[in-house]
Amino acid sequence: MSQTLPVTNPIPSVLTNAKVYRDGVDQMGIGTVEMPDFEYLTESITGLGIAGEMDVPVAGHFKSLVLKIKWNVPTPNGASLLQTAGHHVEVRGSIQELDAGSGTFVNKPVKVVARAMPKKSGIGKFEPGKKMEPETEMELYYIKMWMNGQELVEVDKLNFIFNLNGVDMLADIRANLGM
Repeated sequence: MSQTLPVTNPIPSVLTNAKVYRDGVDQMGIGTVEMPDFEYLTESITGLGIAGEMDVPVAGHFKSLVLKIKWNVPTPNGASLLQTAGHHVEVRGSIQELDAGSGTFVNKPVKVVARAMPKKSGIGKFEPGKKMEPETEMELYYIKMWMNGQELVEVDKLNFIFNLNGVDMLADIRANLGM
């Protein structure tokens, strides 16, 4: 008699695979995509009543958000990302989770949408029988991530938006600024 336990402990395990799209067109030949780190702008404060020094984050203000795309070899699509314009980049993936109750794997979608400007792009290296691995770096001014349909994070630097797990983290500041 086999009884399945309820899903009590889903264990995210791996990104099964992903595809990258630019302006809705599949970008073949991509080796890896490195997403940005969300690092707050900070200011060191010290003074009377503070035992030392501490860096405090500025709410909703982030340092440079850089997306890195490593290609297998140079491509015309990759080179076109050097155009000094805003580019719409979308990454869609599938994350595999282990359902600890049933012992089965469940696949859940992950999606990242970004708007970006070019920072730099390389040609790669020339070595017989090897990938050239040119890399493109893009500065993100907008990024939004969903996992299994649930919004996790949204940063829109130009429109003063920072949503975290569906909560508008800058609503009161925008109101204070008359926005």
